[in-house]
Amino acid sequence: MSDKRASGLRAIGAESSKATSPIRRKRGFFEASVFSDWSAIVGPDLGGQCVPLRLSRGPEGEGGTLHVRVTGPLALELQHLEPQVIERINGFYGFRAIARLRMHQGPITPPIRKPAPVAPVAAPEDLVSLHAQLESVTDPELRRALKNLGESVIARKSRHQSD
Repeated sequence: MSDKRASGLRAIGAESSKATSPIRRKRGFFEASVFSDWSAIVGPDLGGQCVPLRLSRGPEGEGGTLHVRVTGPLALELQHLEPQVIERINGFYGFRAIARLRMHQGPITPPIRKPAPVAPVAAPEDLVSLHAQLESVTDPELRRALKNLGESVIARKSRHQSD
């Protein structure tokens, strides 16, 4: 048996870090995804009030500085939360990608939100038929759940037929 195998179980993170470090040093693969996954990494509350601007890589591609634009009122709070934010980022990527944050105060433009789609409405004659079918259901909570489900199915069906 080889010495490597005899040493017992090892954490896969430690081994994968050794295997991927040349690639990370060369490519810095997480640079683009830190911008696109920002809200998922830091959470929706922080994600809406601060945005990453750029990343200055550290030696060997690890331990860089992330420059973040922060709204004025959040700057002090983010300064106190810096260790947790760095831990979240590094935990998200599985290696020490960020060593520190550098904050720049400024306005944040909120993301453009699409208006909520208008829920389709079922035809009145279909609703009358549905209510007649549900009269035999004795449990009021079950009847209400079936009514809501039926109305949504009928409305979608009628919308698809009209398209």
